[in-house]
Amino acid sequence: MDILSKPTVYAIRALLYLVAREKENDFVSIREMATELDISFHFLTKILQKLSEKGIVQSSRGATGGIILKRSPASIRIAEIVSVIEGPQFFDKCLLGLPGCGSKKPCPMHEFWKETKSSIKQMLETTTLKEMGRQTKIKKLRLVP
Repeated sequence: MDILSKPTVYAIRALLYLVAREKENDFVSIREMATELDISFHFLTKILQKLSEKGIVQSSRGATGGIILKRSPASIRIAEIVSVIEGPQFFDKCLLGLPGCGSKKPCPMHEFWKETKSSIKQMLETTTLKEMGRQTKIKKLRLVP
């Protein structure tokens, strides 16, 4: 079951890649990142552009250029990444994709999904990129399929 879109998953994986590197403060080639994460270079570039527009990453051109986190990983919540890519209305969407779903006009899944969605939202709002990156490093968690 895919709750997050592919672009959102790629955004989180790319940011975790930046955090989990030994040299966190060095620019990383987007091409290198795309290859390492098995993501289309052009697709990843578009995702990173959105993150750059929102001040999460910074890009630099040239031989030593690439991408770097613009802010501390401790200040970036996973919910912020989700919101940048999915849009701010992500946590208000119906699981079945029905427009206008809510307590006044619920879909068959509304009550079941409401609690789960609330738990997921809370977890994403309280988890930072630093925490996830630390776990990725310590447990050597994988970022590629």
